Amino acid sequence: MLFSEDVFRRKSEHGGSIEVVCGSMFSGKTEELIRRLRRAQIARLHVEIFKPNTDTRYAEAEVVSHNQTSIPCSPVENSSSILLLGSNVQVVGIDEAQFFDEELPNVCNTLANRGVRVIVAGLDMDYKGKPFGPMPAIMAMAESVTKVHAVCVKCGNPALYSYRLVPDDNRVLLGEKESYEPRCRSCYQLP
Repeated sequence: MLFSEDVFRRKSEHGGSIEVVCGSMFSGKTEELIRRLRRAQIARLHVEIFKPNTDTRYAEAEVVSHNQTSIPCSPVENSSSILLLGSNVQVVGIDEAQFFDEELPNVCNTLANRGVRVIVAGLDMDYKGKPFGPMPAIMAMAESVTKVHAVCVKCGNPALYSYRLVPDDNRVLLGEKESYEPRCRSCYQLP
């Protein structure tokens, strides 16, 4: 359920919230994050946006979706930097949350307890189908979780897995369509 900005403006006077947008690669997570942040900006809320400084695929100081929609952001080295840079704000956006350290859930909780609306986007599972980084903990403490799905490139069903196309055993491999494709449960398990 999506909440109006008026509801969150009222809530921020009494307490913040945590929203999570999660799913596989190419499911529209970043697009939804940008949409929510733009609506907050239109509502004249003070918004700050963060991403890990290791994500340089499209732009160093922008959150960019796969279809090239973008919004300026602050790249940070670790999650505690968000607390320092995210003071005196009403809305904090965090992209690629799975790449942050395990302190991110505490950072999100601290911000929400200060009355900040925190919107987090990230992969819920890695390429092996395992829970990814701090995402499970953030999802557990969130007021709302929106799971978005891509379209399986093999059969057209809703895809929830990020299938890795290249041989690389590293858990983190920044890549695009040359490295990953979205797959449904059945097609993900094919040899």
